[in-house]
Amino acid sequence: MQETKTTTALNRSLGFWSALSLVVGTVIGSGIFFKQSSVLDSAGSTGMALLAWFLGGVITLTAGLTIAEVGAQIPQTGGLYAYMEALYGKFWGFLSGWMQIAVYGPAIIASIAAYLSILLVGFFHLNAAWQAPLAIGVIIIIGALNMLDNRWGAVFQIVTTLGKLLPIVAIIIFGLFYGDQNAFSQSIATVSHSTGNFGVAILATLFAYDGWILVANLGGEIKNPQKLLPQAIILGISLVLIAYTLVSYGILHFIPAATIHHLGQQTTVYFAQSAFGTIGGRLLNIGIIVSMVGCLNGKIMTFPRIVYAMARRQQLPFSHQLAYLHQRTHEPLVATTAILIYASIMILFFNPDRLSDLCIFTVYCFYVAAFVGVFLLRRRNPATKRPFSTPGYPVIPLIAILGALFVIVSEIGSDFPGVLLSLLIVAIGIPVYWIKQRHSA
Repeated sequence: MQETKTTTALNRSLGFWSALSLVVGTVIGSGIFFKQSSVLDSAGSTGMALLAWFLGGVITLTAGLTIAEVGAQIPQTGGLYAYMEALYGKFWGFLSGWMQIAVYGPAIIASIAAYLSILLVGFFHLNAAWQAPLAIGVIIIIGALNMLDNRWGAVFQIVTTLGKLLPIVAIIIFGLFYGDQNAFSQSIATVSHSTGNFGVAILATLFAYDGWILVANLGGEIKNPQKLLPQAIILGISLVLIAYTLVSYGILHFIPAATIHHLGQQTTVYFAQSAFGTIGGRLLNIGIIVSMVGCLNGKIMTFPRIVYAMARRQQLPFSHQLAYLHQRTHEPLVATTAILIYASIMILFFNPDRLSDLCIFTVYCFYVAAFVGVFLLRRRNPATKRPFSTPGYPVIPLIAILGALFVIVSEIGSDFPGVLLSLLIVAIGIPVYWIKQRHSA
């Protein structure tokens, strides 16, 4: 494996609380606040919508338990990219990395920033024309923070993770004690002729649950990753599953189904103002903004590590530049800048809902292969002591695989042109790989 020579290395300085805050912080962001309407529209009723949120969490938890075993045995910078390379060879490792930097990473950063700008425009009563500039400005500011020592980004992640507990707790408490007791018998059939289905509803929740695996991108910067990575992933996903189910219960319990359908992305803003009044609603919205900023920080902190890991192996165009680490901060400045530029372009030309669905579809195609990796590693190394073993093996990995296949098939049936577009972008990586291989031979 050819790598560029460098005297500067990533800092292995992140502990358990930093890793846990990255899992929780990169998961709890825009999805739980902006996907209530789309989940309800696809599910068809409030009861099925709540079930979709719960099952999305269960699928994510089984995925986390499965990946935790793989990650504990391959504790390298790059996460899914490193796992795919170790399991299936350089080509599939490259393609999974390419998928993350060409579709998944920039698209998810762009979608979260776009959702955040919608909230900021409403909060400050600005013209809608400010949405794109605000979204780009936010990612530039957070990107600049992550060009400092990684401890600054980690501290910011812990602070924003604690800050986002305010809207989560407020929505849960209010939703549990107020609202319509018959809320979960409501259907939106009379006001919406949805083209989605229950699988698409679960797919929408998976965007909200996404981000848990990104902490694995920092495997080279976490102390004792064989132990801490599984702990952070499993505890983090479990906390988010509980929080998301209760938040969704609160919103669906308080706001009529027809109202949620008509409000769309403004559902949570409406909830805040209706439940807590003008001042309380604005305070709650500040908490939601903090939550989304923290989520965006986690994404921007982790995705450039994939670019850096691939560039060190001379697998990308301009690898020498992309593999650069600042000698004092030990941060991949060029890789971070490249991701931010790409995400900014997506903000200008794509809808955030479409971006979020496509990025989840592409990453789950590779998740399936990574889940199968648990069986491969046990067969290859039967006598090797594992730092972490997936509980309930082989049932839990099988549930993760079947859940991932379910949402993949659902998205293919729901948005086949979009699926083809995302797969085409991934396929562009194939000639890139062979060209780089030929030059390095």
